[in-house]
Amino acid sequence: MQIWVDADACPKVIKDILFRAAERMKVAVVLVANQPLQIPRSPYIRAVQVLAGFDVADSEIASRVAAGDLVVTADIPLAAAVIERGGKALNPRGELYSKENIRERLNVRDFLDTLRATGVNTGGPAALNHADRQAFANQLDRLLSQNFRTGREQGGD
Repeated sequence: MQIWVDADACPKVIKDILFRAAERMKVAVVLVANQPLQIPRSPYIRAVQVLAGFDVADSEIASRVAAGDLVVTADIPLAAAVIERGGKALNPRGELYSKENIRERLNVRDFLDTLRATGVNTGGPAALNHADRQAFANQLDRLLSQNFRTGREQGGD
């Protein structure tokens, strides 16, 4: 399992949680962005810089993600592509996207895009709060623990 991070829009506090998890669980975390990133020195953490452009980082992640990988993103179309490839997608607020809920999320996103195109101000997401950070950390721990147990059952570490 690798963790891919749509790092252009990922809050710093979420990256910090991921960095600590990478060290604790010895799992690879790859941040993909179209700008240089500051990351801690670690054998488990690396950054990939892609060219600037609309959805370039998303396309890079979607093309490299493998079944069983986790992608941290708030981008719904990227989450849908990850799920289609057999990966898991988690948003920075701790919501796990799944085959069961991704279609609804895409529909809501498309509806809001249509409203914005007609001039309606739909506002943006609320600021990330402590409860969101805690939900993300808890969901990440659950996913990593499941992966660790599955790896042991299959003869891993």
